[in-house]
Amino acid sequence: MVKLRKGVAYRFLERPNTRKSKYRIKNYVRATPSCLISKYDMGDLNYSRKFEYRLVLKPKVSLQIRHNALESARKSSNGWLEKKAAKNFRFKLRVYPHHILRENPMASGAGADRMSMGMAQSFGKPIGLAAQVKKGQVIFELFVDKPNLEVAKTALKRCQNKFPCTCTIEVLKNV
Repeated sequence: MVKLRKGVAYRFLERPNTRKSKYRIKNYVRATPSCLISKYDMGDLNYSRKFEYRLVLKPKVSLQIRHNALESARKSSNGWLEKKAAKNFRFKLRVYPHHILRENPMASGAGADRMSMGMAQSFGKPIGLAAQVKKGQVIFELFVDKPNLEVAKTALKRCQNKFPCTCTIEVLKNV
């Protein structure tokens, strides 16, 4: 399996590359990698039910978060919530990774200077997806009742550990 490049290479916001068309010739990005995120809504999906509290996870800076980090955070916190809160919650991922990450792999090793094309045609090959998140935008949203409030805070802290930024957890009374 190919090793992933460090996340710091893609952390900061850049111009989005999302041009996908049903006509292949009009595509600027030739291939789109598949998104690893499998679910966006989890827990009790009965939308007529009202929960007492709404917790949100927001970043303190604008950045890009890769789809594998989002999926890792989702799995970690959803497993914790299912074990401790027993489906008495609603958990939502509120961002979608549209931005296509690219890499221009350069040859390295002996004689690589004669094989490499340098910066000619350096657009790069698509290697992954990222969500472009602005400062204060909601990444995860979690609805719980009073008995599960501490479990929910712990779950969002587990999410926060997977991201390349510091985040704030806001507890709001759901009306």
